[in-house]
Amino acid sequence: MNRAGLAEYLRTRREALQPEDVGLPRGRRRRTRGLRREEVAVLSDMSIDYYSRLEQPRGPHPSEQILGALARGLRLSMEDRDHLFWLAGYTTPRRTSDDHVNPGMMRIFDGLREAPARVMSPLGEALLQTPLAVTLFGDETNYTGPARSLHYRWFTSPETRLIYPEPDRAEQTRLIVADLHESYVRDGAASRAGDLVDALLGQSAQFAELWRQHPVAGRYCGPVRLVHPEVGLLELNCQRLIDPDLSQQLVVYTAEPGSESQEKLRLLNVIGSPAPAGSYR
Repeated sequence: MNRAGLAEYLRTRREALQPEDVGLPRGRRRRTRGLRREEVAVLSDMSIDYYSRLEQPRGPHPSEQILGALARGLRLSMEDRDHLFWLAGYTTPRRTSDDHVNPGMMRIFDGLREAPARVMSPLGEALLQTPLAVTLFGDETNYTGPARSLHYRWFTSPETRLIYPEPDRAEQTRLIVADLHESYVRDGAASRAGDLVDALLGQSAQFAELWRQHPVAGRYCGPVRLVHPEVGLLELNCQRLIDPDLSQQLVVYTAEPGSESQEKLRLLNVIGSPAPAGSYR
């Protein structure tokens, strides 16, 4: 591990970012060049003390998970991310495109703090959520193992389906299988998608039946109905921005101006009530 090199690299990347680059207010009395250390720590979901020790340099050997969080917090490109891993002593940086969010996608995401929005991997893993998305869907970023995938939770945890009205669940189930089928066809059986399919075939008869039908879903993300325990039914529109390089998608939910659902979203933004576990689209 090149501690001095890692510390210098983190510092230069931090100083190259401006608050507005990551959706933060600049303030009137800012004297720091670029971001402050505490701002990078918050963006990377780690303690200020831990991050500061990495920059000094006197911190512990960071794990791949910590480095991935730093890469997202500092809005690094895939190439910059690889260099970060190399400085930390990982000779073959783990290049899992499903986990690393493109800086351009991050910049768009940073401008959506007042909307329910998520960055999703092809396997239904929530990589990022705005605060309102956490309120609406629950925190979907803390799952581990196969449960990181909404596709997996949909068939193994019945409560995942509760956010959708009962009449809408059959179609939502078909769309989830179709999304997973698309990843499976693209990546092959010896992929994470293949592992997920094998797990679900062994656990869910419903999934197996739908899988045999080879369902296909388009890229269109249209009207969706969701049910929140505090405000009831929301009728929303869904827009998706696809990243062609990393096969990720930014999913944003909006309500018609002046509608009852728009007022409900505003209310959720204020009260921040917890949501039921799980959702899709």
